[in-house]
Amino acid sequence: MIRLGILGSGSGSNMQAILDAIATGGLAAEIALVLSDIPDAYILERAARAGLSTGLINCRDFRSNFPEEAQHETAEALLQSGVELVCLAGFMRLLRAPLLQAFAGRIINIHPSLLPSFPGLHAWTQAVEAGATESGCTVHYVDAGVDTGPVIFQATVPVLPDDTPESLHARIQIEEHKIYPAAIAEVAASLRPG
Repeated sequence: MIRLGILGSGSGSNMQAILDAIATGGLAAEIALVLSDIPDAYILERAARAGLSTGLINCRDFRSNFPEEAQHETAEALLQSGVELVCLAGFMRLLRAPLLQAFAGRIINIHPSLLPSFPGLHAWTQAVEAGATESGCTVHYVDAGVDTGPVIFQATVPVLPDDTPESLHARIQIEEHKIYPAAIAEVAASLRPG
């Protein structure tokens, strides 16, 4: 059973999908720690309700930067909790050396597009505005770039002629909640010796 650390900045719907997969026996894992950079992020409330350990990442009043000192502290908290795999779930800051080195090859993210198309923020809006006929979601390893790490899993969602960014995003999230636990299981299997 792999011990997961979750970093999130928003509602935590992907964390909930992971919890649900664990509860139904679809994922042999436990969530050891949930951290957020946003004090009132709903992910922290969800985690607390589920009896999970939570904590706040102190980003020193930076709105989008993830200071090196904060990354060191985050890595230390994850390591102290025995985390083996870090899962980003709507975490809106770029990771750099302190975290990437502490968990080399053991940080994954879910992104709401078929990478390499539409990296960065509001990918569903980018897809609609570009006139794309399909979009989807991607689970990938995290590197120092913006959604540039190697792809693990993808799921495709058609972009319908009458789609708004909101309607497309809602359909993408349904697929996210399916593929993230599956990708975690695959990565966990690859991390086990033998």
